[in-house]
Amino acid sequence: MKVRLLASSDAESYWKLRLEALKQNPEAFATSYEEAIKRENPIEQVATNMDAEGSYTFGAYENETLIGMVTLLQEKHQKLRHRASIFAMYVTPEKQGVGIGEALLKEVIKTAISIDEIEKLNLTVVKINERAKGLYTKLGFMSFGLEEKALKIGNSYYDEEYMVLFLH
Repeated sequence: MKVRLLASSDAESYWKLRLEALKQNPEAFATSYEEAIKRENPIEQVATNMDAEGSYTFGAYENETLIGMVTLLQEKHQKLRHRASIFAMYVTPEKQGVGIGEALLKEVIKTAISIDEIEKLNLTVVKINERAKGLYTKLGFMSFGLEEKALKIGNSYYDEEYMVLFLH
């Protein structure tokens, strides 16, 4: 398994894995699968996002297949540039539990530390996702809040926990 920063040339494989993530774990993402497949030129949008300043998307590969991903996004406003957020964390189900998520997050943390402005990382995680929360806690993230009924899928609500990692 190899983790690397994705480039715009990886947009198609990223989009394929993103759609899988939205289908497999709809409660873990604000975007629905149904919304995602209606996007015009999604691969071009992904490629543009990958080239955007302050945006870093990492992928985990097994052989030539993308099996995991995570995005680090630094805030753009001057007063907020000390913050970055982690989004779109996903590892394909058959590869979960073997350290891929941890490798992806360690790469994100290492990258954030290398950017002098970034002092803290924020993320949200669905409260019921104990496995993910365990990984985040293991890497030093601390819970600082809970949003009840943050997501609604059909008639079901999901609470989101806010977590932070201070880098300096």
